[in-house]
Amino acid sequence: MDRARPEDWYETIRFADDITLIHEPLIHPFFRCNIWHVRGRERDLMVDSGMGVVSLREWVPLVTERPLTAVASHTHFDHIGCHHEFADRCVHRAEAALLAHPTRANTLAEPYVTDAIFEKLPPLPYQSATYAVKAAPATRLLEDGDVLTTGDRAFEVIHTSGHSPGGIALWEKATGTLIAGDILYDGELITGTYHSDIGDYVRSMKRLLDLPVRIVHAGHFPSFGAARHRALIRDFLARHDG
Repeated sequence: MDRARPEDWYETIRFADDITLIHEPLIHPFFRCNIWHVRGRERDLMVDSGMGVVSLREWVPLVTERPLTAVASHTHFDHIGCHHEFADRCVHRAEAALLAHPTRANTLAEPYVTDAIFEKLPPLPYQSATYAVKAAPATRLLEDGDVLTTGDRAFEVIHTSGHSPGGIALWEKATGTLIAGDILYDGELITGTYHSDIGDYVRSMKRLLDLPVRIVHAGHFPSFGAARHRALIRDFLARHDG
């Protein structure tokens, strides 16, 4: 399989409200994490950081333009690969140990990371057989109800366990924006990992159902609006609640 050039690895797409999608288009969609960058007056937020096979700081200038807080929506390999590149790192308390001591097993790199997940392989020296997330101990542990601020914007932390124990979503009430991580996206939701819990998943979905969302920026696949938000949750609950 051909290898990509590092300058071709990332793509950025700007949304309204000074939110930018950074993603890795040469990873197949199911494994392609959405990295959400939020511009703030005093500092920026970045939710998730991709696989870490190409440096974000070196190849995406947006993430170095001002102080930045790197938030982990959860600690699976496709979401925390570049967290070690940033000095200010947040994760929910329930997954702090994984961010500090990642392994191929506890980040789910094993068995998912193979050459087959790529359209083109990352640049050398990357090898799928030895891929591993680098340790990135958190500088702040998050709890449900905490608020992350940028100086002019405020995002409430919603603990959304189920997909993983320390999953979180960020809710900006002022704009109706939900940055959802992997608890909710417009695709096949994963409920069967080694640390998933379907009862927690149902409780998290019920909590999200009545949020007055305008737009959802999820951990995978395209963003969507309020009607799709409710439809996806109701479909999930119809299949899994009771």
